[in-house]
Amino acid sequence: MRVLLLTQIVPYPPDAGPKVKTWEVIRYLSAAGHEIVLASFVRPEEEPYLDTVRQVCAQLHTVPITRSRLADIGYLLRSQLTGRPFLVERDDLKAMRTLVKRIVAQERIDIIHADQLTMAQFALPPTNRPANNWPAVILDAHNAVWTIVERMKEMSPWFLRPLIAIEARRVKRYEGRLINTCDHTLAVTEIDRRALLQAAANGSAARQPKISVIPIAVDSSKLTPIQRTPGSLNILTLGTLHYPPNADGIRWFFNEVFPLVQQQIPAVTLTIVGKNPPQDFLQADAQNPAIRVTGYVPELAPYMEEAALMVVPVRAGGGMRVRILEAFSRAMPVVTTTIGLEGIEAQPERDVLVEDTAPRFAGAVVRLLRDAGLQSRLAANGRKLIEARYDWQVVLGRIDAIYRELAANR
Repeated sequence: MRVLLLTQIVPYPPDAGPKVKTWEVIRYLSAAGHEIVLASFVRPEEEPYLDTVRQVCAQLHTVPITRSRLADIGYLLRSQLTGRPFLVERDDLKAMRTLVKRIVAQERIDIIHADQLTMAQFALPPTNRPANNWPAVILDAHNAVWTIVERMKEMSPWFLRPLIAIEARRVKRYEGRLINTCDHTLAVTEIDRRALLQAAANGSAARQPKISVIPIAVDSSKLTPIQRTPGSLNILTLGTLHYPPNADGIRWFFNEVFPLVQQQIPAVTLTIVGKNPPQDFLQADAQNPAIRVTGYVPELAPYMEEAALMVVPVRAGGGMRVRILEAFSRAMPVVTTTIGLEGIEAQPERDVLVEDTAPRFAGAVVRLLRDAGLQSRLAANGRKLIEARYDWQVVLGRIDAIYRELAANR
């Protein structure tokens, strides 16, 4: 089939969770014989990677996008007038709407596959065009976004909570309308599917929305086990650090958990890898010799090799943590939280250690640092889980069945 795929970011290199998910979907669809017409927002730093993306797509179209705090204030004010979420207003660029209309008018498009919430606004038929004269629309929901915003409210300063609560309600209402409008929705976990259905139940719908769970997948043939340094006392954590849930969890770890680990193992060190570290991360690096903040790195393997384990300290978020899937694939032992493990069919104590309070999380880290045998068992079991449940060749074939069903209905 000929698929118009809409993405908020250029999905290469796959160096962040959303990009990993989207890149593996594109690779699968292309390998399965579908023709991918990709329409993506692009930032200046993403332009060097466009030629690589073109190699797996029949066509690539881009629309420039920039971010600024001043512009965000304008989008926030516009959101108050329209009642739409700030996240949606911020990405509503006329150039993308024009591009999608032109592609649909000029090309044979069977499916419009909108990747993430904010891209769905461009996938729906214009108000002046009958829905039966428009391709079938899939919303690929990386998360139930309203739950992320709602969780972040509880982690935010008290004076911001009323504003975040308003945004959470708007996102939930908007997500619900989208799910009731799109022909099919993809969720990455059963938890997200239920949250999306809850959002959809708040609006009127002529039919029961169709939501399928297709987990995030990784390529286990490329993400192979690494050789960790024996006896290492280094802890690794990583994430895109301008994303608030990532920054919140790692901030909690180095402020509240890591000092407890240091009390028991004074020689322990912490490496924080990720793009755009906030100022307090850089201050922690400057003030504590045991903490190293690297910023963005092009290759994670060397940092994994020098670490004993990875921590994924998540207190707010949704969807699946690709960091955990990549760590399992690389045979890295992991300590995470209950929220961090949501949607991943890993068993605590067999595949991963899970704790939610600072003292207990620190205790799990200390236990793992002191027990090389436990490190090896978790690493081996995590790798087996990836091969059986989360390899892209195992997971993504379900998309074909959904495409065929939509085509038959059309």
